[in-house]
Amino acid sequence: METYTWLRAFADSWFLLLMFLFFIGAVLFAFRPGSRKVHDETANMIFRNDRSPAAAKEDEDSPSDEGSGRGSEREAH
Repeated sequence: METYTWLRAFADSWFLLLMFLFFIGAVLFAFRPGSRKVHDETANMIFRNDRSPAAAKEDEDSPSDEGSGRGSEREAH
């Protein structure tokens, strides 16, 4: 059997099954119970050090911009 023919048969059968199972596993991992908090935190990570974040949580420990020297650069422009 030619290499191409063998690889084509493998890709059409077992590799297709493997890719389908991987897809199902990735979907189940993304939508598992308890992952909402992790996904929300990851989605809002870029806003963590803004001066006025869109939705600031009071219980979150975020460093302030005071004393870092960044505030004077923003106000100068």
